[in-house]
Amino acid sequence: MLSNNERAADAELTIRAALRQSVLGLRCAMPATVVSVDYGKMTLTAQPTIKGILMTKTGAAAEALPVLQDVPIVWPSGGGVTLTLPVAAGDECLLVIADRCIDAWWQSGGVQLPMDSRAHDLSDAFAIVGVRSQPRVIAGVSSTAAQLRTDDGGTVISLASGAVSIKATAVSIEGDLVVTGKTSFVGSVQANGVTIDDTHKHDGVRTGTGTSGGVV
Repeated sequence: MLSNNERAADAELTIRAALRQSVLGLRCAMPATVVSVDYGKMTLTAQPTIKGILMTKTGAAAEALPVLQDVPIVWPSGGGVTLTLPVAAGDECLLVIADRCIDAWWQSGGVQLPMDSRAHDLSDAFAIVGVRSQPRVIAGVSSTAAQLRTDDGGTVISLASGAVSIKATAVSIEGDLVVTGKTSFVGSVQANGVTIDDTHKHDGVRTGTGTSGGVV
């Protein structure tokens, strides 16, 4: 026969096991790998990269979580301006799981009642792209400037206090360019198919009030 102390201990173990199972089933956030991207819907499919833990009669067992469909992508955005990124299969991301069903909000926006009673469910995830595991860290990250860059560092737009710099093989500007202040360059400039550098000259030059010809 069990004593009162033994019964109490047994009940406590049962409660602890039930609470642990409940916590193991609670989804809040986890890393994942992008499987595919739908730019038209601004969603992606993602494979969670942390296995789930299933409690059985014989103990805990690990199980792979399913690929999640139609996960809204979180891009920096506000005031009519959005930074979009070329998300690709194989990229890493952080899945943030909503407290309640997001289906009605996702379909219609605004304030909505949840269409389902589920809570902390994997089907209600958002994907924050840009999270990186150690094998995928970027080399040469600046500690003094904000940068928009390619992973290999070949192309970089850098913003620091009082200065903006662009590192690229080519820079294309569509529209008018207005510069206030001094302009200087190192190298050459292409104008109407002609290279202008510190060795260029003009033809048809005359003294007095004449105007020089084009660059040659």
